[in-house]
Amino acid sequence: MGDKGLTSFFENFLASKSLFRDKRALQSAYVPESVKHRDEQIQQIAELLAPCLRLEKPSNLFIYGKTGSGKTLTAKHVTSQIANVAGQRELKLKIIYINCKLKKIAQTEYRLVAELARAFGRAIPPTGLPTDEVYKLFFDVLDEAGVLLVLILDEIDQLVKKAGDEVLYSLTRINSELRNSQITLIGISNDLMFTDELDPRVKSSLSEEEIVFPPYNAMQIQEILKERAALAFQPDLLLTGVIEKCAAFAAREHGDARRALELLRVAGEIAEREGEKKVDISHLDKAEEKIEKDRVTDIITTQPKQFKAVLYAILSIKKKHTDTIFTGEVYDFYRSLCVKCSLRPLTQRRVSDVIGELDMLGIINAKVISKGRYGRTREINVTAHISPNIVSILEDGLDLA
Repeated sequence: MGDKGLTSFFENFLASKSLFRDKRALQSAYVPESVKHRDEQIQQIAELLAPCLRLEKPSNLFIYGKTGSGKTLTAKHVTSQIANVAGQRELKLKIIYINCKLKKIAQTEYRLVAELARAFGRAIPPTGLPTDEVYKLFFDVLDEAGVLLVLILDEIDQLVKKAGDEVLYSLTRINSELRNSQITLIGISNDLMFTDELDPRVKSSLSEEEIVFPPYNAMQIQEILKERAALAFQPDLLLTGVIEKCAAFAAREHGDARRALELLRVAGEIAEREGEKKVDISHLDKAEEKIEKDRVTDIITTQPKQFKAVLYAILSIKKKHTDTIFTGEVYDFYRSLCVKCSLRPLTQRRVSDVIGELDMLGIINAKVISKGRYGRTREINVTAHISPNIVSILEDGLDLA
């Protein structure tokens, strides 16, 4: 397409009416005025955090549940209401939200604490100071401010994975040294086993209160989708069955409302690209295939070489036979693969852990089965959409291509 053709394409695009009224309503960062099907959790969080409106430090709180179960949305909803009341009453209360998946902020202990100090107006270089010095600068600026700080650490498991759990211990311990300020931590995680792996000192100080979010069911997701679709799309654009099927897809994925909203948004974008005036089930099917491919590709490209080698072993065995695969068979193939790739093989136990991680990510299903006195093994089936492109990515990553 030449420059003129491209210009006319853009002109036509702007002249045509968009299927969307406000696409933001289908994006994960959108915070609606009311949060559906989370009344009990809203009440629990509100009761736990209410003391901060008397400038009394609430207990630290740990919120967990699967992806798309409304954890972040509910926490933001309650804390924004608290911030409104505090603002009207001119209370010395500050709420900071940090997503620990953001590399620039939560890659290291230094970066996180520097970011907190910056939130109080203290400029700190991105690198170069001893970590103790950064803590002292944050400590001083926080105590000078004389506030009650509610610090929300979303995807807190990512922070611990990258920076270790010492940062959490330091942040919970800081209260005993502050004279004019206090910190309450709210940790949010999709990893239900996350707190089990923490240092016992950190666990006892961090998890003073815990709230578990259950997944949404298909009917609840339907209601959420209907409300958001009414805001996001022009009237009468979604054909019968689209929202129902979208909700069924998401309910199958452990009640992930975020995924349902993404499916609906991508289905609308596909319909618009195809020049259609309505969104139907065929667009939803295409969106599901596209998102699944992108998700698996993203996961695989960002994993270390050992992870890729274990997955490649599973896929290679699966290609040879359709029977169920067991851990021992995967480990034998993986060891021979390590020789080809000049990789130092992991122990069988560590490979079993990697298989567990692949299961948690939804790429495979690895059911633990007992073999009596011979111990336990995993029964492995591939569940994700594995395209030839993914096998090529693995081969490139392992220098097998």
